[in-house]
Amino acid sequence: MNLGINLGYWTRGPEDHTDAVIAADELGYDYVFTAEAYGSDAFSTLAWYGSRTKRIKLGTAVAQIPARTPTATAMHALTIDGLSGGRMVLGLGASGPQVAEGWYGNPFPKPLARTREYIDIVRQVIAREAPVTSAGPHYPLPLPSGTGLGKPLKSIALPVRPRVPVFLGAEGPKNVAMAAEIADGWLPLFIDPTQLEAVFGESLAGRPPGFEIAATVSVIVSDDLDAALAQAKIPLAFYIGGMGHKSTNFHLDLIGRLGHADAAVEVQEKFLAGDRAGAIAAVPDELADSIALLGPIDRIAERMQLWRDSPVTTVLFSGVRDEPTLRALATAARS
Repeated sequence: MNLGINLGYWTRGPEDHTDAVIAADELGYDYVFTAEAYGSDAFSTLAWYGSRTKRIKLGTAVAQIPARTPTATAMHALTIDGLSGGRMVLGLGASGPQVAEGWYGNPFPKPLARTREYIDIVRQVIAREAPVTSAGPHYPLPLPSGTGLGKPLKSIALPVRPRVPVFLGAEGPKNVAMAAEIADGWLPLFIDPTQLEAVFGESLAGRPPGFEIAATVSVIVSDDLDAALAQAKIPLAFYIGGMGHKSTNFHLDLIGRLGHADAAVEVQEKFLAGDRAGAIAAVPDELADSIALLGPIDRIAERMQLWRDSPVTTVLFSGVRDEPTLRALATAARS
């Protein structure tokens, strides 16, 4: 099982985790991933860390599709890939309608068709086999409604690789199935390893050999399991209750498929009513414990076997920033 760290996005001021990334690189971790929501971006921080490391792969988990045109995203990816000597992994996600339309000002409908078209253009740019064209309808190239002067272009920058791995952040069954069909990997966020086959087995059935399942797993090392559970519930309540509209929340839907539909609805209702403490308390202990690694390091090492026994190929530890804990987790994962 491969190991990585997911540093997420900034939640307040600048967050520089260079020391953690260097430690992970030196400890033999395979990946470092960065993210974006509606604040700090994923590519700038990734380039920052890439310039300070030697071998660790550099991924976005995820760069949001509505944030950039596919050619702009491809330019980011081929630039970081070139500067790092071929270490880039492009993780993409459709985001949701609140962010796509409210923050980026781009339409959200038909996210699967958009994603498919987007990845095709990204791969054309990086492959550099011919001038890039797309029939659309979401990202037509050349643009048919402009001056009429646009023409197909081929990148003037030579890529160091003809193909940068593309991973998809996906939660719905159809989106996961599309990841297995057209991407090189899948980036699940909230996953109970014991239920992965039951919930997503059909969607993943068509994945090719070498397909990566790189799961982000929250880690809280503490001798007080109850305190760790309480802490793990905070981001869960936020994602279930606040990261999406009341009628369209992909995180809430996923928690329902994991067997906690009633609890998820209660969390959302309390969160939207302004009762944040009540929303956190409504997150079931069983849910928080099943999708995270919590408690003393011996307990975490024991529970890591659940991930090794699952189809997950890579665990991306989230919330870990110090070298001693990164070392202990690597030892536990490899024992």
